[in-house]
Amino acid sequence: MRKNWVGLLILGLFVFLAGCSQQATPEDRLETYIGYWNKGEFTEMYDGFLNDGTKEAYDKTQFVERQQKLKEDLGIENLEVSYTKPAEDTEWNAEQPADFPVQIKMDTIAGPVEFEKTLTLLHEKHGETEDWFVEWDPSFIFPQLEAEDEIRIDSIEAVRGEILDRNGLGIAVNGGGYNIGVVPEKFTDKTKKAELAKILNLTVEEIDAELGQSWVKPELFVPLAKIARNNTEVLDKAIAIPGVAAQQVAMREYPYAEALGHLTGYIGSITAEQLEERKGEGYASGDQIGRQGLERALEKQLRGKNGVRIWIDKPAEGAEPITVAEQPVTDGENVTLTIDAELQKKAFAAMKGEPGAAAAVNPDTGETLALVSSPSFDPNEFMLGISGDRFKELEADPKTPLFNRFAQAYAPGSTLKPVTAAIGMEAGTLDPAEGLEIKGKTWQNVSRLHPEAPNPIDLNKALVYSDNIYFAQQAVKMGNETFVEGLKKYGFGEDIPFAMNLAASQISNDGTIDSDGQLAATSFGQGQMLTNILHLAAMYEPFLTDGKMYKPTLLLDEEDSQVWKEGLISAENAATLRTGMRKVVVDGYAQSANVPGLALAGKTGTAELKATGEERGKENGFFVTYNEDEPDMLLAIMIENVEDNGGSDYVAEMAAQIFK
Repeated sequence: MRKNWVGLLILGLFVFLAGCSQQATPEDRLETYIGYWNKGEFTEMYDGFLNDGTKEAYDKTQFVERQQKLKEDLGIENLEVSYTKPAEDTEWNAEQPADFPVQIKMDTIAGPVEFEKTLTLLHEKHGETEDWFVEWDPSFIFPQLEAEDEIRIDSIEAVRGEILDRNGLGIAVNGGGYNIGVVPEKFTDKTKKAELAKILNLTVEEIDAELGQSWVKPELFVPLAKIARNNTEVLDKAIAIPGVAAQQVAMREYPYAEALGHLTGYIGSITAEQLEERKGEGYASGDQIGRQGLERALEKQLRGKNGVRIWIDKPAEGAEPITVAEQPVTDGENVTLTIDAELQKKAFAAMKGEPGAAAAVNPDTGETLALVSSPSFDPNEFMLGISGDRFKELEADPKTPLFNRFAQAYAPGSTLKPVTAAIGMEAGTLDPAEGLEIKGKTWQNVSRLHPEAPNPIDLNKALVYSDNIYFAQQAVKMGNETFVEGLKKYGFGEDIPFAMNLAASQISNDGTIDSDGQLAATSFGQGQMLTNILHLAAMYEPFLTDGKMYKPTLLLDEEDSQVWKEGLISAENAATLRTGMRKVVVDGYAQSANVPGLALAGKTGTAELKATGEERGKENGFFVTYNEDEPDMLLAIMIENVEDNGGSDYVAEMAAQIFK
């Protein structure tokens, strides 16, 4: 019996000592508490760690829900709480509070926040448990925050940068427009509702929905639709109806409308998909974002950064607000283009709404002076939120105004012939003075447009009469390898180095030429060859610069005259081609460009479309030209389906109008 009693005593003592050795220190408790704090696990912090006094002062809702909401509203991320470790020989007295300096860091939507406070732990008994518990107040969320205070957020919207042309003319600007709406007590003729709906491209039901909102009062203006400043036709018709009014509002404006529509693009409300893609970049639902064209391509430069301020609102009368964090507003950058907006407007008008594309470049710098897709759309319509019916109307238009043609690649037809000649002359296989005897209309499946051309056919005659057989024979003479290598030197098969995405020009679908038949067709821009309109214009630069092709630029602050390709043609051979291209206009089949006072030179081209059914027999017409007296602009134009309009001479007439 005595042995049992002694054994139990020893066991009890062991358990007591073991319990004492496992008693948590205030530092142990603090480490665990900070672990939950860094994870944002506020419920665990409240339930297991706060002392009685704190729980009496702040209920669970105040502690947990408030901090969770602030974390979401303020975009709190990368919370990092740490503490200064006490000396190793520190002894803790349960009768005394344990104080620890804690360091708190976090990132918010208004920038980083960092502060230090002293956190106190008290030894208390909670039920059967004795331990160290945290004394807390709202200043551990932000310094100087008290229970009655409110956290406020101020947002200052950044001003979007504008897009200007080379002469400082605005092509995407922060202008204004009109809010068209009604004052209910004055809009009493209900028969006019359908008329107004038609003018504003709305339905009567949509107007009724706006007028039925809870805030609407008889004397208040109720906005129905926004229109661009230049939409005077709609404005005049709408405000002619009694009770209809217009209020000026700030909005993005595109002064050149359709002429620059595909180039500028437009802004619009951010979509859910874009919001997800740009998570963490500061976008929110309802923000405006570039949706097409340069507005989209230059979004980072144009957007700017909204200013945000987080501050503490004290309820006491006269109390000064306390700023917690502040990110100053940074307005977007203005971007100046190499584009000449008035030139672009003239080119767009000269194309008469015909489906096609045009590009103008400065041959000495590589600057893009115009980049046109015709027909086009008015970006003001899209920026304001185009109606479903209007969008369907544009989609159903057989001329496809929503299709960006300058970004596509097309068979260049005979406009490639000067390039073919240049490759042959540089390879030593083409002697421009040597004449070929070409008889009949065809040679190995290659047809001639002008079999009446007098023999022998030298390079000049071949250019004037656009003789397919001459260029086919020259390509066969130089061979696949030489011809393909020559085309690659002109940039075929490469992505064009440009600020917007353009389809790469190709020699063929796989970049090779597999037969003499394909070689012959490619020599005059058919077969599987494709080129975009800007590259086509740039390919003529070496004929004016004695061999150099410059990187095409679109932003005015880009370095000028960056050599993209060089050594393409000798000065002597370039002069030979210039002579031939002037004769194309004077003696050849671009007579509409043979205008008094303008020494235009260049090359026409037609490209047959490889199509079946209704598309069979369709041709695209081209003209690449420059003014021999002032060769500071190269212009390339392509118009679709010119077979019934006089072929490529129809395009030459448009070019002449632009130069005039």
